Amino acid sequence: MHLPRLYPILDPDCFADANAIFAAAEELVAAGCTLLQYRNKSGNARQMLDHARELKARLAAASRSNIKLIMPTLIMNDRADLCLAAGFDGLHIGQDDLSPESARRIIGNEFQSEDVRNNLRWLGVSTHNPEQLAAADQTSAEYLAIGPIFATGSKANPDPVVGLEGVRRARELTRKPLVAIGGITRANARSVIDAGADAVAVISDLVTNPRKSAEEFLRILR
Repeated sequence: MHLPRLYPILDPDCFADANAIFAAAEELVAAGCTLLQYRNKSGNARQMLDHARELKARLAAASRSNIKLIMPTLIMNDRADLCLAAGFDGLHIGQDDLSPESARRIIGNEFQSEDVRNNLRWLGVSTHNPEQLAAADQTSAEYLAIGPIFATGSKANPDPVVGLEGVRRARELTRKPLVAIGGITRANARSVIDAGADAVAVISDLVTNPRKSAEEFLRILR
């Protein structure tokens, strides 16, 4: 699998309303982002599904109307059921969610898609220390996440910061694609890639002027 360097995460708590989320997604794709995660820790299932379906529909329409735009890979956070219901390309789970193998049994390995690039259903797993990462490495997950790399305000009760040394240690423990998350900005993103991450997951530093911010990230991460 190919994991792009920039892994944007769309969190409704960071936006004024649903339309702002969809507009941000369109701007990120216009900037060249090829993967987006929808992460909603506070909404109910109906709201999440409505958001996910509308997000997919708008991005599909944008890609049809502009041949320069690529329909991004869409990842659902936490909810295997909503991943299936919304027709997303993959699922990302944490340590307190379903086990990777339980999630895999729900989402399956493949799905029917008009886009031949996207017939593999991706599964990603968050880890916060070497033990968790080593365990996740033995599962069917396509990629692993490690973090928080730096202090972050995106979680109410964040795990301990692992720092760049945590990225280096994680790189030693897996050959799977590695996503670093937590407090990553344009100012520190390059150092995270240099430490061994394949991609950086970003929430807050893409909220203001998403297209311009993403373009700057992509230049930094080349």
